[in-house]
Amino acid sequence: MTALWIAHVHVTDPEAYGLYAKAAGPAIAAHGGVFLARGGRYHVLEGADRARHVVARFPSLEAAVACYHSREYQAALSHAKGASERDLVIVEEAPAPTE
Repeated sequence: MTALWIAHVHVTDPEAYGLYAKAAGPAIAAHGGVFLARGGRYHVLEGADRARHVVARFPSLEAAVACYHSREYQAALSHAKGASERDLVIVEEAPAPTE
């Protein structure tokens, strides 16, 4: 079952966070991740307002977790730490409804 990687981010250091974003994309793609949303327009209905929202689809929850713990992603993440406030969750997608 596919899984979604959902991040809500408040960037505090755009230069350092840019280094993260540049390195994170290839690490995510290497684990089968495909971006569905990366920045872009949004509207908060409930909860904290964080100006950056990222959603990526992975082939499985295990692939998304493996990506997060990979050497490549952790190297990218080192740029985001101290440069952002982030919430990140990985959740399995619901199966497509059948008619």
